[in-house]
Amino acid sequence: MVVYGLTGKTGAGKSTACKFLKEKGFYAVDCDLIARKVTQKGSDVLLHLSEAFGEDILFPDGTLNRSLLAQRAFQSKEKTQLLNKITHTAIDEVIRKELKEAESRGFSKAIIDGAALLESPSKRLCEKMIVVTAPFELRLERILSRDNISSSQALSRLNAQKEDEYYLSQADIIIRNYPPFDLKNELEKVL
Repeated sequence: MVVYGLTGKTGAGKSTACKFLKEKGFYAVDCDLIARKVTQKGSDVLLHLSEAFGEDILFPDGTLNRSLLAQRAFQSKEKTQLLNKITHTAIDEVIRKELKEAESRGFSKAIIDGAALLESPSKRLCEKMIVVTAPFELRLERILSRDNISSSQALSRLNAQKEDEYYLSQADIIIRNYPPFDLKNELEKVL
């Protein structure tokens, strides 16, 4: 199975790109969904997160208050790295299982869609890295409309990420998701 990584800064359009590639026959691994699985109530990952970011990141019923965790984890690059350190190994295990299962079901190509893929052990699974890009202002606008958060929360998320050069330097394929470029035409580079 050929495995591509799909990453980029928040608001760049990774999910939209992944959806298109899935329609073209790629098996899609959604790292956000997997992160939700590994942080379910009672999980070891959730216990470690509450130790690192405060027990109040848990609701009274023991489930994760994602909004509060995000506020704390995206305060600084160091806190974001701590979040990644706690979650990445568990996420990588699930990704490996999903890829094996997809291959056994006949898929010959897959996409791993993850915002922090370049910092994760799952990067090693990828033969090529696809980076989706968009200008800062457009990404900010997308995050504000998509996530229903304040400007300061959106800026914290954007500023917690590495510089554009970091992503571009690790890209095998760069997908421009902003005018005048058409995302589907850009994704022909992958197909």
